[in-house]
Amino acid sequence: MVIEGKHIYIYGEKSDSKTLVIINTFQGDGSGIYSALKGMTDREIYLGVVSDINWADEMSPWACPPVGKGEAPCTGGADKYLSALTKSIVPAIKCKISSEPEEIVIGGYSLAGLFAVYSLYKTDMFSRAISASGSMWFPGFKEYTDTHLFCKKPDRVYFSLGDKEAKTKNPMLGTVEDRTREMVESYRGFGVDTVFEMNPGNHFKDPDIRLAKGILRCVT
Repeated sequence: MVIEGKHIYIYGEKSDSKTLVIINTFQGDGSGIYSALKGMTDREIYLGVVSDINWADEMSPWACPPVGKGEAPCTGGADKYLSALTKSIVPAIKCKISSEPEEIVIGGYSLAGLFAVYSLYKTDMFSRAISASGSMWFPGFKEYTDTHLFCKKPDRVYFSLGDKEAKTKNPMLGTVEDRTREMVESYRGFGVDTVFEMNPGNHFKDPDIRLAKGILRCVT
């Protein structure tokens, strides 16, 4: 279905799961994520994939210069998109699944992983968050989390990275591992059940598998 200009794909809609996972993605239908997840577990979940995201705008909490030549600047439209997600998109997904979920988990890859964590500070809809290879390099984000409170303390937050992601000549992107580890330690200090996992490869290796692993670790 199409809601708020986004294509929505729903998996497991006939199950009786108590968990709904929302994944934001740049493009595609999310079938690779669901297939990878089904290869890892027999547990049923509802998976709602929101596609056609305006990546540099809707996944960024505030403006940020381009990270490299030819890249678009981030324009800080996350709050506006989050309002559409919580008020229109998630309710529409819930109308299509078989039972009312007891918990809603938000996740994403790269900037969408950053957005998933950011959302915890803006709404109490989500009980858990998955940040797979999340863009924790984003300027000012660690400082934001240090000075703001969760709307609702999450039950669990999952972070992952590739072991080569920080090995870049780009000074902004090169901070990603340090910032991620700082976030992990900070969350654990707050008493949040926090999972951190390193994967082989750079930022672009096996995104569907990394997301599926994050879903599995976050909901079990």
